[in-house]
Amino acid sequence: MRILFECRNCGLGNNGGTSTIIKSANALVNLGHEVTLIDDQKNQHTWTPLIAKHLIPKTIDEVPAAEVIIGTGYNTVQPMLELPERCGAKSHWIRAWETWQMTEEQILRKVLNPPTIKIVNSSELQTKLEEFGTKSYIIRPGNDLDKIKPNIKRNGNKVIILGGLYNIRHKTKRTSWILESAKYLKKLYGKRIKLWMFGVNSDPNIELIDKYFSQPTLEDKNYFYNSVTIMLSPSNLEGLHIVPQEAMLAECPVVTTDTLLGGTKDYIINGESGVVTDNVLIDFQNGIKELIQDSKLRNKLGKAGREKIISLGSREENMMKMVKLFQKNS
Repeated sequence: MRILFECRNCGLGNNGGTSTIIKSANALVNLGHEVTLIDDQKNQHTWTPLIAKHLIPKTIDEVPAAEVIIGTGYNTVQPMLELPERCGAKSHWIRAWETWQMTEEQILRKVLNPPTIKIVNSSELQTKLEEFGTKSYIIRPGNDLDKIKPNIKRNGNKVIILGGLYNIRHKTKRTSWILESAKYLKKLYGKRIKLWMFGVNSDPNIELIDKYFSQPTLEDKNYFYNSVTIMLSPSNLEGLHIVPQEAMLAECPVVTTDTLLGGTKDYIINGESGVVTDNVLIDFQNGIKELIQDSKLRNKLGKAGREKIISLGSREENMMKMVKLFQKNS
């Protein structure tokens, strides 16, 4: 199948959303499909080599023919709609509720109302679209199941390392919750509590953060997730949050909240594969305390968490589902 990814008006940078698109495109190429990313600027993503083609067309006539074209971000929908029928059936892979890009009224008018096949990456986003009377299909991106693995025993109680994503660009990641929780727990438990964080930014040199990884490599991530005792995931306005899944592949238990779009409901079930608290900071902190005090629970949730992520499938398995969806709707 000939597949286009519409990246114009959005671009490809060093962020989780772009990483998902590139790894998905590469998986489709590995499955034997002809994949091209249509862009209006140079590929700025350096984390993962792009196997699929990257094209910057000067005119619409230079956009190749295909069976399907996939919008990647909210702002890619309009340029995609302007393409002729030869560029394929128009679809949109909605992977977050991007209210930092436009208001909900604009989302309805510019994203949901246009006649595209709506694909979402989680049941949470599917529910959100249903509020607006919009039908969608769930296709998750899958994970690199062989890249992150557990390599240590996690039964110790002497030092508890809390882990988190540091992101100052998107307030929705709620980095402030992680910092506030670390401050509170360090005051409560003293030197027993450490905080490790990673992100695309350079080291913020915050006293609360005991170790920081800037743009971590795969080797860094394995070290990080295997060293961290408890991963903190208070994000909202997510679709399917990537970072907690990676932590769980290393058998690191995760604490999250029941916020509507935390990006974790499809794989974190309270008491079974992680800890889910009410969407209130003090409750989130109490959930962390529960795991700090119970190493057996941490071990149980860590092992169950890895199995849950594996059950969501690899990238290739999920991209095969996407292709079958396109074939069914063609």
